[in-house]
Amino acid sequence: MPATPHNRGADREERRHRAATMAAAQKAQERRRSVLLWGGVATVIVAMVAAVGIVVLKERADRPTLDAVRSYTVSQGHVSTPVAYAQTPPAGGEHAPVWLNCGTYTKPVPNENAVHSMEHGAVWVTYREGLPADQVKKLTAALPDTYIVLSPYKGLTAPVVASAWGKQLTLDSAADPRLAEFVKVYRQGPQTPEPGATCTGGTDGTGAPVPQGM
Repeated sequence: MPATPHNRGADREERRHRAATMAAAQKAQERRRSVLLWGGVATVIVAMVAAVGIVVLKERADRPTLDAVRSYTVSQGHVSTPVAYAQTPPAGGEHAPVWLNCGTYTKPVPNENAVHSMEHGAVWVTYREGLPADQVKKLTAALPDTYIVLSPYKGLTAPVVASAWGKQLTLDSAADPRLAEFVKVYRQGPQTPEPGATCTGGTDGTGAPVPQGM
């Protein structure tokens, strides 16, 4: 039977309804996919952030503490006479006009010249005379090549002492992990009066050294 105008209109309406229903279903499916995709991305990002946070916290937990570092208020200025320093070895103060060349020394060096190097940002690592050779070798290998003075020190009661301008840390041995952290924080650190000033071209402590101000 031929379709009447009424039937044809109903068919068109049904087709439009089916098409609209399918389009709505497709959009809903796309939205679900989008939600799942972005949800997965967000999960990955959260996991990455959490992993980074765990690594940072672990590094902080593993980092040697510098709670034992002593801070001192020290004077500054050049003098041509021996200085009686309040700390042994000195942690800063008045000093000779000429700085000590940074490097490794096998004999004690003049306090007044070494303190001048500390004013320039050097860390002065001293060790007790008679420290076993393997310990001295370990110290030498562990320290950077610049802005470091390493030397024995007469009368040192601790095995090793690290000193920077206004800062000092007593160490248990050459293998103490706090040494590297001290050097990292205080070598050319914010407490340095003259950061970046040269640590070469001065004196090597020989010739006519300034007497120890102990």
